[in-house]
Amino acid sequence: MAFIMSTRKVVCILIICCSLIYNTYGRTDPSFLVKAVNLGGWLVTESWIKPSLFDGIVNRDFLDGAGLQFKSVTVGKYLCAELGGGNIIVANRSDASGWETFTAWRVTETTYQLRVFNKQFIDVDKDANNVVLATTTVPGESQTFQIVRNSDNANRVKIKASNGFFLQVRTEEFVTADHDGESGWGDNNPSVFVLNSIRGPEGEFQVTNGYGPKAAQVMKEHWDTFITEEDFKFISENGLNAVRIPVGWWIASDPTPPKPYVGGSLAALDNAFTWAKKYSLQVIVDLHAAPGSQNGNEHSASRDGSLEWGKTESSIQQTLDVIDFLSARYAKDSSFYAIELLNEPTAPGVSLDTVTKYYRDGYDVVRKHSSSAYVIMCNRLSADNTELLSLGSGLDRVVIDVHYYNLFADFFDRMTVQQHIDYVNNNRSAELSMVNTSNGPLILVGEWVAEWGITATKEDYQRFGNAQLALYGRATFGWAYWTLKNVNQHWSLEWMIKNGYINIENTGVTKLESSTVFT
Repeated sequence: MAFIMSTRKVVCILIICCSLIYNTYGRTDPSFLVKAVNLGGWLVTESWIKPSLFDGIVNRDFLDGAGLQFKSVTVGKYLCAELGGGNIIVANRSDASGWETFTAWRVTETTYQLRVFNKQFIDVDKDANNVVLATTTVPGESQTFQIVRNSDNANRVKIKASNGFFLQVRTEEFVTADHDGESGWGDNNPSVFVLNSIRGPEGEFQVTNGYGPKAAQVMKEHWDTFITEEDFKFISENGLNAVRIPVGWWIASDPTPPKPYVGGSLAALDNAFTWAKKYSLQVIVDLHAAPGSQNGNEHSASRDGSLEWGKTESSIQQTLDVIDFLSARYAKDSSFYAIELLNEPTAPGVSLDTVTKYYRDGYDVVRKHSSSAYVIMCNRLSADNTELLSLGSGLDRVVIDVHYYNLFADFFDRMTVQQHIDYVNNNRSAELSMVNTSNGPLILVGEWVAEWGITATKEDYQRFGNAQLALYGRATFGWAYWTLKNVNQHWSLEWMIKNGYINIENTGVTKLESSTVFT
């Protein structure tokens, strides 16, 4: 008997020791599973969520990142950056595609810098007969042009250079900036062009730079009204226990962030923490937009669709400074549950080595201020969902974020209602099982939506939503719906709840209803 008791003591001691070691160096499971909603479109602007925010911008079709194509009325050909840039501008292309599209960098309501395919800017060689060329990589006053629109036809324009003269097409191979801009708007005027504009990103950079001096007032009104205390009350009363709040890197410089951004988003985030505490909600702070953009999309505040984050050490260090600022500010707040180091970096533009090193360093930054906050690391888009598992497994309170949408791929558009549900219950279930392991890091389905690219009934939407809720309820950290408010109704969880399309309070793991696997 003594031997048996002694053995039991040893086993107990070993179990306790192993538990302590694992909790120190491995996974610490949460006390509850996150059932959250994203507050998208609030502190990081996305025009598709609230298009009316952009309605007051003059020349909205000339926002930063818009593609501009200019067709000469005299030769009937498009302006083009020869060889994509680093050479002269010609007017010899019958069709417009890559080299014939100039990306707008907005300076004022009517003045712009025009970036070519190889990322140089249009300029005028004043020492060589005012020939128009594109060789400068850093734009300034001499690379700034005024676009003058015809009051009777906004798609007819003239382009005024910094030398005071207008661009004109002398021949298909010879474009200069030496026309006086007179002679009307007819087809015989070599300084007249027919404009075609292509929508670019419409995010935080575009809305603040677009409004210019009015941006501070416009954004304050948006922050004060789009998400309010009443929304937090609604969230808490409808089966949710957390919010995931996207923020931009400029928040760390509030109240005087670098232009064109404006101050005020930090005060709004502070309000969110106050409301969260009042209504017993947890907060996940999500760095949605990093300096230079980690994916080239409007939701990461890209100026022109470029992905520049991670290409310099300074962009990474600046991002770590933002994480340091946010962690220090909210570490002692009881509602501060987790911080996401970066949302949706994209492969191959952001390498695995770059993002892995950043995540390790970001984890260390957070741990300077908090030992209890969970640190969330988002998978790279277009990459293997398992690539961060080894990194996350060696660190305590780490969560890997995966995003699941039955959208953004052509094959989803060809599916029936039942095929979509089958895909969730089988293919998506298999994807989640690959990362959702008992000995790996915690998993958050940080973005999902009960929307698809097909026509469906209310009952169909309910089945689709329930299938996802049942599956994502198995994620070891939880899930977050995208998003609370949206003019597109099914993307708005508020609308879905109020109209009976989804019921969060009655969710749980239910039996899956299909057996078809799509390959």
